[in-house]
Amino acid sequence: MTRAFAIEIDQLEFGWKPRQTLLRVERFELAAGERLFLVGPSGSGKSSLLSVIAGIAPASAGDICILDQDMGALSPARRDAFRADNLGVIFQLFNLVPYLTPLENVLLPCRFSPQRRKLAMANGSLGDEGRRLLMALGLDGDVVSRPSTELSVGQQQRVAAARALIGSPGLIIADEPTSALDADSRDNFIQLLQKECEAANSALLFVSHDQALGAFFDRRVDLSEINTAGRVSA
Repeated sequence: MTRAFAIEIDQLEFGWKPRQTLLRVERFELAAGERLFLVGPSGSGKSSLLSVIAGIAPASAGDICILDQDMGALSPARRDAFRADNLGVIFQLFNLVPYLTPLENVLLPCRFSPQRRKLAMANGSLGDEGRRLLMALGLDGDVVSRPSTELSVGQQQRVAAARALIGSPGLIIADEPTSALDADSRDNFIQLLQKECEAANSALLFVSHDQALGAFFDRRVDLSEINTAGRVSA
């Protein structure tokens, strides 16, 4: 059965503290395989929304369905397992493990998810798939075994993207991944990332405050327009 949506949110409310509402979103959808640009200034609730979508934090109210799974029906441990199997996250600060090589960092999700390991090995060895992703994202073979601490910012970014993509998760979340790059490197990275998402049929939720990036994506949503928390009625 083909999924219609990677993300379905209905009547969402969320706050980190009791009686605090940082997010109030009536409806938000991301179709399966779609590439969506979510823009919003600092303080608009981007990080909070990503935490709810990824199952890191439960919603205060409303329905959140990710890849046909009702996240509200899962215990914290089962949310963690679901995230490991089905979501690839590119963090703003990349979060590479410094004592692992780039290739070891890329393969890390497969240690926690047998499902992603199996998918990654569909056409060969796990190492071969990790190397393929690194090369597809613009890293040459010499980088694979270099200490991660010796990588440039752009190289770290590509390793983080390959780590998120390995095992073809149904949803890729990219949280301000290009904020430290120049314009040419940024544009090249986005195009490579989208190409790999398309090949794996992974939906992409790309989050940034940079309005100019919207032209690269299927659709653009402004979080400050759909998040009504704190908005004063006229």
